[in-house]
Formats: sequence, structure tokens, C-alpha cells
Amino acid sequence: MADSAKFLETVKTGYTFKGEFFKLGSAMLDGQVVTGADVLLPFKTLNRHGLIAGATGTGKTKTLQVLAEGLSAASIPVLMMDIKGDLSGIAAAGTVNDKITERCQKLGIAYTPTASPVDLLTLSEQKGVRLRATVSEFGPVLLSKILGLNDTQGGFVAMIFKYCDDHKLPLLDLKDFIKVLQFVSDEGKAELEKTYGKISTTSTGTILRKVIELQQQGADLFFGEKSFEVDDLMRISGDGRGMISIVRVTDLQDRPKLFSTFMLQLLAELYATCPEEGDMDKPKLVVFIDEAHLVFQEANAALLQQIETIIKLIRSKGIGIYFCTQNPMDVPAPVLAQLGLKIQHALRAFTAADRKVIKQTSENYPETDFYKTEDLITQLGTGEALVTILNEKGIPSPLVHCMIRPPQSRMDILSDMEIDALVSHSKIANKYNEVTDSKSAYEILTEKLEDASQKEAAQKQEAEEEKEEKKSSKKEKGFFDDPVVRSMTRTAGNTIVRGLLGVLGLGGRSRRKSLF
Repeated sequence: MADSAKFLETVKTGYTFKGEFFKLGSAMLDGQVVTGADVLLPFKTLNRHGLIAGATGTGKTKTLQVLAEGLSAASIPVLMMDIKGDLSGIAAAGTVNDKITERCQKLGIAYTPTASPVDLLTLSEQKGVRLRATVSEFGPVLLSKILGLNDTQGGFVAMIFKYCDDHKLPLLDLKDFIKVLQFVSDEGKAELEKTYGKISTTSTGTILRKVIELQQQGADLFFGEKSFEVDDLMRISGDGRGMISIVRVTDLQDRPKLFSTFMLQLLAELYATCPEEGDMDKPKLVVFIDEAHLVFQEANAALLQQIETIIKLIRSKGIGIYFCTQNPMDVPAPVLAQLGLKIQHALRAFTAADRKVIKQTSENYPETDFYKTEDLITQLGTGEALVTILNEKGIPSPLVHCMIRPPQSRMDILSDMEIDALVSHSKIANKYNEVTDSKSAYEILTEKLEDASQKEAAQKQEAEEEKEEKKSSKKEKGFFDDPVVRSMTRTAGNTIVRGLLGVLGLGGRSRRKSLF
């Protein structure tokens, strides 16, 4: 009993805040919910990022729903990556059952089925608002890191961007970039080398192969117009709730490079676009990245460094990033160190490697006198988790075993008809779903090359015609029409005539002389 009283006091002290907060659930001790031991999340520190981890079937997705609902109700916009396709139910009201009723009674809360305001977004041909970005918006540094280029190749990409800027060649999609790459390594090579330096054919070939690899993962659907404006992720619905934008990426599980490309570009765009905010009472946007291992498993060292830098700095923009994954070790240690909120669902110890991960995971949490963390991680029930968060002073709160409240939205996916209705009522679908192909580097260079080709063909044709005309002229004039021949003929003719006349004259004079 003394332990229970001490535990209750510890929880109340550690989870009492001056600002607004959201009730995640209630703390548990010895497997039982402790009345009055509310686990609260202060909105003020939710820009300090977080981690939601746990084995399959332990309740991570439902925790995501609960957090998204609570943030939306507090007028905080939310962006979620839906890898498995089971988050769309947030847009529909939930239904009551015996398990939900029992859990709400233990937590001392009322259950009110509620649908949240949702926009479905997509990177592919799935139903939803299309997400796109131009190659120019990526910039040479980010594009080089995504392609996994070395410093020399990255410098060449920077040169291509500089050339396109100087010659007003918009880089909108990958075909633009490929066209410029082919141009500078062939027809335009001499022109570029005069101004920008030596061009390596080996580098251009390597970069081209890397771009084609990215295309094979469906990147052509993502690069292009109309670019998605990040301000549309931070909208408030008509009833004052924050919009929940769900990016449907169920078809990208086998294309991790495209997924990580999109995520990094989005984070970079958010960081570049949003102004510095300092300390805010509420975040401007909270981003949940489900199956976060897909972001990191294909990332090289340079890309990981970029992610770490953005995570460190973006919180000053009022934006919180939350990674959701099965194994907390999927998140690199430098990034893990930046995450203030940790919600750890159960892990399973089937092998020695699993036990090692559990031991490492337990060491990442604050020490506690009330739990043996390493053992408790394997004993957590569905919808239960170990929780710790930074308080308003930036100090980690006590570690608690928490029973999490149930979502008020549907814990299942939407039907096709419901998805169609949701997309048709979207206020931004018409803005982004119209396909646009503006005149850009591909068209400009194609026209330039075609003009050059036509001029070359015309010059060649003209030369052929002149040659033919000369041949034809010679055939029409004949042998005796040649000036040299004519001159020779006249000389020979005069000689003959003079000879004949000379003979005739001599003979005439002789006859005249004999006659007289």
C-alpha cells in the first residue's frame, strides 16, 4: 500500500503540467490500473519528437490513432504515413464493444465514437491527393545524397543545376534531368567545358544509372508538377480541429528508396519553408512515420547525417517527428537520442539476439524503483506500453507502465466507396490531381537539338544541290562549251584558215601573174 501511494505521488508529480495536455491513459502497478495516476502528454513538448515501438500485434497502430485524434481535437494538424493501409479508419467513427467498455471503465473515461477530419494523400496511382515535387526543389545536394553519389559525382550534379539556372532550363521531372545529362555529355559537352570545366563521361554514366534505378522504383510518379505546398499539411477544419493528412504508401514497401526520398524531401521542405517559432504552446504540425525502418535501411552515411541534422533543427520550427517501428534499434542512435517521447509496446524474446535487443532497449529508459524494465517489456499486454516524456522543463518524466485509451475512430480500414467519398470531398484534390507538363528542360533541349539537326540537314541538302547543279551544268554545255576548249578550238581554227588563205592567195597571185 505504501508503494502504491508512493507510486501515485511519483506519477502525479512527474505528469503535472501548467499548459494544455492530452490524456494518453493511466499508469499501472503490479498489473493493475492505479486510480488517479493519469499519464498526460503536454502539448508544449510534443515538438521534441518521439518513438513508438513494439512487436507486431501489440497495439502500435491504435496508439498512433489515439495520438492523432488527441492532437487533431486540440487543433494541431497531423501527417501520417500509412504503410500497412490500416490508418484510414480514423476518418470514420468507431463502434462500442465489450472490450472497449471495460477498458474505458478502468481508465475512468467516457467513450464517444468520433470521426476525425482526414485527407488521403498518395505518391502513386492510388486514390487520394497526389503528392509531387520538382527536381529543382530537391536541389543538387539532396538529390546527390539520395542517389548515393560520391563527392566528384555530386559536384557534377551541382554543375548541371548551375547550367540549367544560367540557361533558364527548368528541371521539373526526371526526364528533364536525364535529357540535360545526355546533352552535356554529348552535343553540349564542348559548350559546357568552356565555362564549367572538364566533363567526365564515366561520371555521367554512373549518375544516369542511379537515376534509372530510382525510376524503377516509381520515382517518375513523384517528380513533377504540381508541387505539393507544405502549408496544405497545416490546415484547420471547419469545426476547428487539425486536419489529419494520411499518406497512403501501401504499395511502396518494396520500394524503400522512393519512400525515404519522399520523406527526406518533405522534411527538408518543411524545414526550409517554415519560419523559426521558438517555444510554442502547441506544435504547428506533428508527423508520424510508420515502419520507420524503411527510411533508414536504404540510407547511406550522408543521408543519415542529413536526417539527423533535420531532426535536430526542425523542432525550432514547431514541428514534431515521431518514428513508429517494431524494433527501437531500427532507429540510428544519433536520431534516437533526439526523441523526447518514448512509447514502448511489448517485445518478444524468441532468440538470444532478441534478448540482447530487449536488454539494450531497457537501458534507454529512465531507471525506476517500481518496475524491472527488462522483464516488463516482454510481459506488456496489448494496448499497454512503457511511457516516458520530456516535461515542460525538458526533464524526462518517470517511466510508467501505461494502459492506453482506445481510439474513438474505427479500428479498421475504409471501404472503397468510403475512400471515394472522402477524396471527392477533399478541398485540395482538384488543386493537385490535375496532370501538368509545363515546358521545361526536356522540351527546350529537344527543340534546340531538333533545330540544330534541321539546320545541319538543310546545309547538307544545299551542298548536295550545288554539287548536282554543277554536274548538270557540265552535262548540258558539252565538251566544246568549256572555255578552255573553246579557246583551243579558236586558235586551231585560225591557224587552219590562215594556212588555207595563204595557199589560196599564193595560187591566185601566180595565176594573175601568168595571165598578164
